[in-house]
Amino acid sequence: MHYEGPIYRPPSEANSLLIQATVGCPWNRCTFCMVYKNGPRYRERGPADICRDIDEARETYGDHVRTLFFPAGNTIAMRTDGLTVICAHARKVFPQLERITVYGSSQYIRKKGPEELKRLADAGLTRIHVGLESGDDEVLRRIRKGADSATHIKAGRMAIDAGLELSLYVMLGIGGRSHTAAHAQGTATVINAIQPHFIRLRTFVPKINTPLLDDIEAGSFEMLGAHGVLREALELLEALDTNSLLASDHYTNYINIEGRLPEDKDRMIKRVKEALARDESDFRSFFVGTQ
Repeated sequence: MHYEGPIYRPPSEANSLLIQATVGCPWNRCTFCMVYKNGPRYRERGPADICRDIDEARETYGDHVRTLFFPAGNTIAMRTDGLTVICAHARKVFPQLERITVYGSSQYIRKKGPEELKRLADAGLTRIHVGLESGDDEVLRRIRKGADSATHIKAGRMAIDAGLELSLYVMLGIGGRSHTAAHAQGTATVINAIQPHFIRLRTFVPKINTPLLDDIEAGSFEMLGAHGVLREALELLEALDTNSLLASDHYTNYINIEGRLPEDKDRMIKRVKEALARDESDFRSFFVGTQ
């Protein structure tokens, strides 16, 4: 099987077969992301090559594969004809397959449009992992996400209406001290409008060789401490009005909160408030990420 460049997958895909469909990221401008800043440049692998990798995986692992993830950073941007071919082939080769997933940014989901997203769902694509990061337009502009709140909502609803599951990633602290309230409230507004299947919380950790780390070192971006991030999480939780599974399954977070909204909302709020009662020195130290 062929792999090129950094290969990342969501924690929820830890047990999934990884078959690379694209290389790099077609956007590659987010100020917080270091993954593809030094390449490789974005390109799509040929469907025939990808299908050969799927066949090779069948010879290696048998036909009992249950979940499949197609890296790399923004595979939803792949041409629809090719992506439908590899999804359909995977379903044929692995008859017990329960889930096929990809990463996808909102701007590329929106470019697909309802008809192409429905084609992908019909071909066997199950779920898209989307880096929402924030629902506040000013924060999104500052981090150069390439999508505003309206684009996030349009793309999210479009994917769900096409029959795809949506897993949204929120980055706590990405607005810094100056925009923490706007970030929390704007993000809740967007999530409530989308009604995603999954909400996954991450905490902003600056990464080496990124423009946002340069801003931190220059003093133009002031990071939140542990209590600031937890207060932001509390404000977000209190404003959420959605039927979604929420998890904070990531090493960057100060605490783990998980449950289903709205049923477990009070329990999760209580968990955050208990954490806020602890001294800030109880939580992990500041660090700069290298991967």
